[in-house]
Amino acid sequence: MSAEISLAVDAVVFGYAEQQLQLLLIRRNIPPFAGQWALPGGRVLPDESLEAAVERELREETGVDINYLEQLYTFGQPGRDPRNRVVSVAYFALVNPKQFKLAAATDAADAHWFSCKELPPLAFDHGQIVAYALQRLRAKLSYEPVGLNLLNRDFLFSDLEKLYESILDRKIDRRNFRKKFLSFGILTETSLAHSGRKGRPGTLFRFDVEKFQALKKAGILFEIK
Repeated sequence: MSAEISLAVDAVVFGYAEQQLQLLLIRRNIPPFAGQWALPGGRVLPDESLEAAVERELREETGVDINYLEQLYTFGQPGRDPRNRVVSVAYFALVNPKQFKLAAATDAADAHWFSCKELPPLAFDHGQIVAYALQRLRAKLSYEPVGLNLLNRDFLFSDLEKLYESILDRKIDRRNFRKKFLSFGILTETSLAHSGRKGRPGTLFRFDVEKFQALKKAGILFEIK
């Protein structure tokens, strides 16, 4: 193993489809771990920031542009990459899969969404990174409505409930959840209705980002458990 230390980035990109939390993976077409599934990512170029590197790697390997990005953790255990010492700064992102058509390129042979409950074996230490990201996402849901980044602009309240259940991987008390969530006033009830399901058409809601930012600035605690 070379004594050189390289800097890399990895992206844990979560989506939501078919009432399941999804994870975006690429199939590597170069060694090491050629043919195995992995997180999108790669080496940081000398003239770019970490965030720019994440965004570039995602565009190149998957065709996805991100609208929510947060630094997760730094992974630098010796031996995590058999080529040389690689320190990776991991990020997690939230996107709506319906807004993108995946297009694998560069060192990715394929890009695909997987249910977080049915992930394939992952290359490098990416399984550890994904577990850490899931833990962060679940904790963050309790004090910030980041999950709304995974839904359509207009959504049924039942979609929000199912989203939380999918991410938290447990049932929630829907009555209390609805009462608590609506009490913050960050959801706007639209004049639109969804009629694609059996029964009465459901009212569609929309996230009021400005209202949430104002509450956050005022120190109002958003707490959902």
